[in-house]
Amino acid sequence: MPDVLKQARRIVIKVGSSLVTNEGRGIDAAAIGNWCRQLAALAREGREVIMVSSGAIAEGMKRLGWTTRPTELHELQAAAAVGQMGLAQMYETQLSQHGIGSAQVLLTHADLADRERYLNARSTLLTLLGLQVIPVINENDTVVNDEIKVGDNDTLGALVANLVEADALVILTDQRGLYSADPRRDPQARFIDEATAGDPALERMAGGAGSSIGKGGMITKILAAKRAARSGASTIIAWGREQDVLLRLAAGEAIGTALIAGTGKRAARKQWMADHLQLRGAVLVDDGAVVKLRDEGKSLLPIGVTGIEGDFHRGDVIAVRTAAGVEIARGLANYSSAEARLIARKPSSQIAGLLGFANEPELIHRDNLVLS
Repeated sequence: MPDVLKQARRIVIKVGSSLVTNEGRGIDAAAIGNWCRQLAALAREGREVIMVSSGAIAEGMKRLGWTTRPTELHELQAAAAVGQMGLAQMYETQLSQHGIGSAQVLLTHADLADRERYLNARSTLLTLLGLQVIPVINENDTVVNDEIKVGDNDTLGALVANLVEADALVILTDQRGLYSADPRRDPQARFIDEATAGDPALERMAGGAGSSIGKGGMITKILAAKRAARSGASTIIAWGREQDVLLRLAAGEAIGTALIAGTGKRAARKQWMADHLQLRGAVLVDDGAVVKLRDEGKSLLPIGVTGIEGDFHRGDVIAVRTAAGVEIARGLANYSSAEARLIARKPSSQIAGLLGFANEPELIHRDNLVLS
């Protein structure tokens, strides 16, 4: 197994309901405390870590005295609302004991599908990481319906890995890793140490949901690894109760199943931009901005913009062109065309005064920009 985590600087870690709630008995303070101790140690090493944690519905069921998972949407939403209180409080308490700040972030798939909300979520998470605060993310189960029906935080973990351009995704589960068949039913099942994320054979190996508390299963983890690989992040599936699993993985120890991304981070990001973004407008830039973008790998600041073309909104993809009309790059706009016209040729320090607010100092951040 290659050193998937040893070289990783930004890591997304996902834990499932059965682990967080000890098979539905309620929040497992000892288990969460153990993971938080490891998260704190990784943070002190200079790693940026994000926790995607299931368990709100299961904890809500326990607090409400329900022994079986309800099927009615409003009951699931109520359980999530009740349980999320305890879940967030537990992570905050455990992380603070190690001198690490935490933040609760509730997302839906819609937040990551809409480009403006995508940028907002990305900016918030990257800001938190820059402040050395560990985000604890869960689906906003109190207001959505399709995510509750699927109950798939594995996919959410992959979406978050894509959102922040993580180096690796770690999925902690109640299984040792991936087998060629369900080991609980087939004694001849073979353990898979390493494979390529997205290999169709993996989906044929994976079974259905493995717990009465959670709604995922190995198939959702295989598909999550496939999704994470699209942005160049490799995935490790490992047993969540393995002693010091995160620290040992970060040290390069081979634990669980490694599903390796076939594309590097930078190439994957460019492909994502090329495949998913439709051109909505353009900005013209001066020669100084051309040098900054092409030769120095910098972001596009408003002061280098000489003109605006088209009608676009925050989160739309726009072209960056020279005064002669030659396209040199394209990327996600942090401001609408109307706002861009007001701040063009102005230093970033004046954005708030001109608009009454400031999303970011850049018109296009370098992470959201691809050179032509």
